[in-house]
Amino acid sequence: MKNRVILLPILLLTFCVHAQFAPQAGVAGTTAIHKDSSVFKAWATQCELKRGWQNSADTTLGKAVVGDETYVPGPAGNGVVSLGDGGIATVAFEHPIINGEGPDFAIFENGFIDQTLAPGTAFLELAFVEVSSDGVNFFRFPSTCLNDTTQQLQSFEGMFATNVNNLAGKYIGSYGTPFDVQELDSIAELNINAITHVRIVDVVGSLNPSYASRDAQGNRINDPWPTPFASGGFDLDAIGVIHHDITQSVHSIYAQQSFQLYPNPAAIHQSIFINTTSTETPVWVYDLMGHLVSNYTLSTTSNGMELRFNQPGMYQVMVQSKNGSVSKRVVVEGEGD
Repeated sequence: MKNRVILLPILLLTFCVHAQFAPQAGVAGTTAIHKDSSVFKAWATQCELKRGWQNSADTTLGKAVVGDETYVPGPAGNGVVSLGDGGIATVAFEHPIINGEGPDFAIFENGFIDQTLAPGTAFLELAFVEVSSDGVNFFRFPSTCLNDTTQQLQSFEGMFATNVNNLAGKYIGSYGTPFDVQELDSIAELNINAITHVRIVDVVGSLNPSYASRDAQGNRINDPWPTPFASGGFDLDAIGVIHHDITQSVHSIYAQQSFQLYPNPAAIHQSIFINTTSTETPVWVYDLMGHLVSNYTLSTTSNGMELRFNQPGMYQVMVQSKNGSVSKRVVVEGEGD
């Protein structure tokens, strides 16, 4: 009986250490989503890469090289792209991700379980996840990693999924790690109902402070390191979309964000400035009856121009950009209005 009393706290401590967050795919209580699940309504359509080193401590090995941008668009299971230490993949979609009930998208990696790993663990490579609603400003999901920080996980050593939260790569291959944009609702600069990009940033799992990545609490994240191979770092497979707004295209959102008219309203004969990120592009002005009033072309040396109206009324200004056309209404007031 005395031995049982002593062992019970130890067993409870072990359970707490490995049961903080959802368990691995296939275990009761997991949040893993299989790639063939009907919850996925769409998949990423574009990817831009910034590779990291195979080993941050030995850059003579070069950068990770396995896969390329074409491996990420489309459903999971069509190959991976390796990011290397601290590598970045910025991924875009046809329609913006929106905040729905539960998780809104899931990220797939190629972690695995085999007989060489400690019971209950899996070989996992982790990454931070960030989102943007303008393609410029990105905001990171607050992550937690409870892995031991006194002994470095070796190149092919396993970890418990229950130690990991809000980090991509938590689950083995064919199972997506879900993310809920509701968690970022308090960020004023982010529109959680118009997420245009998801960014994946490889975690450098070194415990050496010179290279270490840290979670939202400032703890060093311990994942298998180094991985000095051509396939080093996080291996991005795919991003599946669960909630999106099919009535909007990401291209049209960009166009709206990059096209400004000011002042608006304006007076007749007053200069109205049109500012856009596009150059060498046509601009049309229509009245509300749909009649073409005038047309212009932005020069290659300037992103802006002046418009002037001789008659009061409401006009539609349309700009053609590489992402499609977008129009905005301008109000021109008469003298004394």
